[in-house]
Amino acid sequence: MNLMEGFDSNYRYILVAARRARQLQSGARPVISTSSRKPCRIAQDEIRAGKVKWFIPEIPKSPVAVAAEFFEKATPEATAATAAATEQS
Repeated sequence: MNLMEGFDSNYRYILVAARRARQLQSGARPVISTSSRKPCRIAQDEIRAGKVKWFIPEIPKSPVAVAAEFFEKATPEATAATAAATEQS
């Protein structure tokens, strides 16, 4: 299976198509005219036509990554303050 244009993986393409097919099965109207009556095929046709919008959600940072980032920002200030205090003594 070739990678669909605009998708980073075939897995993501399948996820998007499956979600759209579920919407069609639940009563959503197709946004393109097609000869197929199968929701999966209609969803694939809609994706190929560029009518289905999708995005990759941003993954929140782990608490460890946030703490490390905070520590990196705080460390230069702490060492500069310590150095200044040492010079004044």
